[in-house]
Amino acid sequence: MFDLGVIDAIGADPTAYAASSLGLGLLTGSFLNVVILRLPRRLMWEWKKDARELLELPQPYDDPQPPGIVVEASHCPHCGHKLAAWENIPLLSWIALRGRCRKCKAPISIQYPAVELATGLLFLGCALAYGYTAQALFGMVLMAFLVALSGIDLRTKYLPDELTGLLLWIGLLASLVPVFVRPRDAMVGAAAGYLSLWGVYWLYRLATKKEGLGAGDFKLLAALCAWFGPHALLPILVLASFTGAVVGSAWLLLSRRGRDTEIPFGPYLAMGGIIQYFLHLDAAQMLRWFAPG
Repeated sequence: MFDLGVIDAIGADPTAYAASSLGLGLLTGSFLNVVILRLPRRLMWEWKKDARELLELPQPYDDPQPPGIVVEASHCPHCGHKLAAWENIPLLSWIALRGRCRKCKAPISIQYPAVELATGLLFLGCALAYGYTAQALFGMVLMAFLVALSGIDLRTKYLPDELTGLLLWIGLLASLVPVFVRPRDAMVGAAAGYLSLWGVYWLYRLATKKEGLGAGDFKLLAALCAWFGPHALLPILVLASFTGAVVGSAWLLLSRRGRDTEIPFGPYLAMGGIIQYFLHLDAAQMLRWFAPG
């Protein structure tokens, strides 16, 4: 049986704790790559299957079930080569293979090392910012969800309820400890986060007859405000809007796309949530930034 004292010993040594957090983040990032790539495909397959059953249509024989998230081994998406253990080491394998499949030499997406490195650094940041505490542990959970949601939204412009809903519930349950905020603030924050973007969505739709936001954005902001309370609503929205405007405009300019191009807002909400986790901003601080003196 695993001795929990080993974990306490690692937590008591700052160097070992930081290194372990980084390593855990890299391993988690490797798993998140699987989630980012496979979860949307499985959900789409299940939706089509359920729709055909509801309409009493025959199931298509040419639509095989996508690979599972946990059971099926990692493989090259181009040639199907199943990765050996040494080919699946976070970050190091991509470097050793020089970003190409060992069998077919097809390029391996930069997404893999990017997600692994980002998750590793975020986990390390949680450890350094909060030490060996519940705030650091829950922070790592939050970072994993935000990385996965950002990756999925960037690829598919969709934020799955399976992740945003679970993130919301974890935030509400964390308030019972409490880790960041108390239950009342968590519940008020969740409601305020959802209703704020829901209101923006309807105002924009009434004014332009277009949809400017998706329901997934409402749910993600609700989840973040359940974690940090209603006082985090304005900072997260301002940070998300600012980074979205800067990065989105730069991307449109570099890609030479028109203003009507859809840009996912989830990654920028996630960025706002990450900054809020580390800096603990409130509305008064945000107002001082924009109205000094």
